[in-house]
Amino acid sequence: MNLPDRKQNRLENFDYNQNGAYFVTICVKDRKRILCDIVGDDAHIVPKKYGIIVEKYIRNVPEIKKYIIMPDHIHMIVQIKNGAMWASPPTNRISNIVRSIKTLTSKEIGNPIFQRSYYDHIIRNQEDYNEVWEYIDNNPKKWILTHETQDG
Repeated sequence: MNLPDRKQNRLENFDYNQNGAYFVTICVKDRKRILCDIVGDDAHIVPKKYGIIVEKYIRNVPEIKKYIIMPDHIHMIVQIKNGAMWASPPTNRISNIVRSIKTLTSKEIGNPIFQRSYYDHIIRNQEDYNEVWEYIDNNPKKWILTHETQDG
């Protein structure tokens, strides 16, 4: 059986252990809308059972500075700040944070709900950080606008 080639989604030769901010997106398998509903003109987020579980684990990760739980995905800003070189190896790598959220959520729910991988963007400067922050803030309103026409 020939499996499709997976696109490499990590930046080649980039050390994801280094200090910095990252924009991370985790998608639900088959983009099922199981985390929340977005309702009304003000794009109010109404969490569903699985979304409440996901949020419980996200809130326990101090490196996550901002997040939004959408119907079929999650956006997060993750800030990595490793200690001094002589400190123990970092456990707050992006992949470990994502794996932890996925694993804990899956265990509580009883089955995995997320796609195999995740998307990340290295936030390169303050302007980029501000744009990502604003994107997260505006994502529910954008969802209403784009899905109103698709769903209706």
